Amino acid sequence: MKKRMRLQMFLAGFVLSPLCFAGPADYVYTPHIERGELELDIKYGTANSNAGVRPQAASIGLGYGVTDHWFTEGYLKQKHNAGGDSTYLEWENRFLLVGGEASPVDIGWVTELEAPMTNGAPWELRAGPLFQSTAGKLQLNGNVIFERAFGGADEDSVAQVTNIGYQWQTRYRAGGTFYIGIQGFGEMGKWDQWSKTTEQNHRMGPAVFGKLALGEHQAIKYNAAWLAGVTDAAPNTTLRMQIEYEF
Repeated sequence: MKKRMRLQMFLAGFVLSPLCFAGPADYVYTPHIERGELELDIKYGTANSNAGVRPQAASIGLGYGVTDHWFTEGYLKQKHNAGGDSTYLEWENRFLLVGGEASPVDIGWVTELEAPMTNGAPWELRAGPLFQSTAGKLQLNGNVIFERAFGGADEDSVAQVTNIGYQWQTRYRAGGTFYIGIQGFGEMGKWDQWSKTTEQNHRMGPAVFGKLALGEHQAIKYNAAWLAGVTDAAPNTTLRMQIEYEF
């Protein structure tokens, strides 16, 4: 019986931990920062997993471009999965380390601390480098993200380890401020010992991006993507969207 329980926890660690790392409302971080910009940020995402589970996540945040190289934002986030609902406060900071017209690649860094307001949920820290390059109407982004849960067992009783994942997107300006593109997200497992390919969480799909000007220093930015799982451990489909009001 004990061996069977250990086996179940082992399998849960591979199958469920990617779902925790990869929230359905996750978005692609960019190193782009506008000084003095204040924004109201709303995100939502839902997924349909192979096991019939439908994890969902939503957040609302307020962010500010403190300098040309530092953007900070606070969120209130709620997640729903098979283990129930959990609520978090989140603090995100993005930094532009290298960038400008003379630089072919913008390089940034992101840190994101997630503090639980629900008993039993873990603290989580994300951090990693951000890369962006533009060529004419084409923009390319690629990020490497490390995540660590600490301060208590996570919602799936998975052993706390440092995981590694990635984000990428390609977008093309179709006209004006409207872009079409592709986004991709993935988690490979422990940073120093990747899971088997079939147990990794990889998904990708089409995305749209746009900006609606409302007046001086005011605009609504939006982006949305429909992602298909390309490995057995990934959700079959994920729908994610984001709306930002800049003022």
